[in-house]
Amino acid sequence: MLSRREDFRDILEERRTSSDLSHALKSFTRVSSRASPPCSVSTLNKTVLESQHLHYIMQEVSKDTGEPLEAIREEAAGILEEMSQNLQLGYIRFLGFILSKVFKRLFRKINVNEEGLQRLQQAMQESPVVLMPNHRSYVDFLVLSYLLFTYDLSIPVIAAGIPLMGMQLIGEILRRSGAFFIRRSIGTDKLYWAVLSEYVKTILRKDFAPVEFYVEGLRSRTLKSLPPKLGMMHMVLEPFFKGEVYDISLVPISISYDRVVEESLLAYEILGVPKPKETTMGLLKARKVMDEDYGNMHVCFGHPLSVRDLAKGKVNRKQYNLIPRDLPMKPSESIHAFANTTAHLVLRLQQDNMVLSPWSLMATILMQNLGGINLKLLTKQTVWLKWLVLDFGALVDWPVQVADSEVMSSGLSLHHSVVRCEGDQVLLAEQKPQRGAAPEEAVFRRAVAVLMCASYRNQALHVLASPAMLSVALSLAAASSRADIYNLYAFLREMFYNEFIFIPDRTGQDFEEACSLLQKCGTVQIINQNIMVTDKGLSVTSFLTAAVEPFIDAYQVIFRYICSRSVQEFTEKQFISGIRTFTLNLILTGEVKSYDVLSSETQKNALASLVRLNALTKKKREEQTYFSPNKAAIGRTADILGKKNSKIMCRLGRNSSCCVTEAPVMPVEQDSPAPITFIS
Repeated sequence: MLSRREDFRDILEERRTSSDLSHALKSFTRVSSRASPPCSVSTLNKTVLESQHLHYIMQEVSKDTGEPLEAIREEAAGILEEMSQNLQLGYIRFLGFILSKVFKRLFRKINVNEEGLQRLQQAMQESPVVLMPNHRSYVDFLVLSYLLFTYDLSIPVIAAGIPLMGMQLIGEILRRSGAFFIRRSIGTDKLYWAVLSEYVKTILRKDFAPVEFYVEGLRSRTLKSLPPKLGMMHMVLEPFFKGEVYDISLVPISISYDRVVEESLLAYEILGVPKPKETTMGLLKARKVMDEDYGNMHVCFGHPLSVRDLAKGKVNRKQYNLIPRDLPMKPSESIHAFANTTAHLVLRLQQDNMVLSPWSLMATILMQNLGGINLKLLTKQTVWLKWLVLDFGALVDWPVQVADSEVMSSGLSLHHSVVRCEGDQVLLAEQKPQRGAAPEEAVFRRAVAVLMCASYRNQALHVLASPAMLSVALSLAAASSRADIYNLYAFLREMFYNEFIFIPDRTGQDFEEACSLLQKCGTVQIINQNIMVTDKGLSVTSFLTAAVEPFIDAYQVIFRYICSRSVQEFTEKQFISGIRTFTLNLILTGEVKSYDVLSSETQKNALASLVRLNALTKKKREEQTYFSPNKAAIGRTADILGKKNSKIMCRLGRNSSCCVTEAPVMPVEQDSPAPITFIS
């Protein structure tokens, strides 16, 4: 099923039959993008410190602080020394040898699309390249450097969090393997911003190496794509806007895991347990992960995006001619909008090339049956969902010559930390609290199990998100009018803008695509500007609605909590502490069954949505951010979402948190299974 787009090759196959040492010591010739001479690390750093742009900023900082210019220059040199990479081929070879051993232990296969690597090689010969992978695991940047070394492509310099630098020995190995370290919180430190931006731009101008950074900024703890951070995006685009390079190629890269190494750690983090500090000793203690099986990994290199082509007709670069290149210039609204749209486009392209595993589809079904489900029924529902997501354009790694029962058994075995089987029933594998433990402990352990399963469901949600928003809009609409349904779709898209990735200013296009997908599988009919769910399509819309319902329920709880507070303003820290206590009490009384509301990511996204909808006012005062609620606006929003539950209950005669009741008729291939009946 992968050949629908491109063929993938397992790079570990050769590693299992040949010498890892020979692979590490193989000849390696860097692919140069232009005729520019190679640049050493010391020359690169010297160029940064001597740049007119940095000199101008240092003078400004000296005026603002009253410190002598020489002291500011020393501070800038210290920042650069702390930050800069020291890429050396010898360390790449050493890391290549170690990673060959590690990857063969962790993964069954590491599949890569070689056509994508050929396109990348061509792009490297034409212009500076920026690699933009998604970020789900610490393994991400290790595997990319390993792949590029394996295929004789230029090793990238990688933007990494500064905590990694503090790991004894490991930090230095990473630095000499191409990592440059960025502080987590820069704030308004003008000098640090200037050193960082000049460093990144100099790498691109001199074509020192491909630049690799995560447009999401952070590792996703929910395994969903995060809204983009635009700081680095502006930095890598500026050399093109200023005419310092002819073009820049942005390469979206999709990394998909059957099983993520940090799966339990991620669940604990979003429940508020502090992340363990990155240390060498902690890494050594975590070596027991080497005894586990993490299935397959897929790395898909997307088509390079030409910044020159993307900006054509959208950005007027003449504005940069009005001031000298070396002087700082605040991005205009059009530049900021372009950077934002481009970042969202990269995220969507990453999602388009994600490879779904059978387990992610199983987890989607399990999240709608948290009380447990019969294995045969789970198999039938998962196979049905496979055909649905394939019809929606997804890429699924489902072995064709293997019986469905074996595929399911393999997925359950691989994810023994998430699910367990009791006879014919499949249940979440939650840890039982100790005897005498408080009731809150049981809720926490249940939440860990649910959120671990939810993270794998999240890997498939980008395929379902837009049709699901349309399905919810259809359930909310008073009539079948296309205009009314579109308005509700647009409202939901805005509401869940931070949960799912939507490209700005494409609401109409996304709506049409969602309509087309549901039409294609016989779910809706569009007649005379009316959109109507077919009798057999009701099961699909019900399933899609149930897939995103945990988020709707979570937002409803959050709205209720904010409206119940008597205070006029609150900080994010106060909000997260309060909503957890509030939700915990509701779960203990059985009033709330959604555990997604306990996720700090969902809580923060709900706040951001209310700010976007002007239902919360956000202000900064004394280095602290405060939120002031418009309770009437929040109440109106809650009322709109609340109509969904009552309508679905009336139409289906059941609790809306369940799955679908009747299977749809799907236009599927000849060997597809018969329609399946979904039950609670």
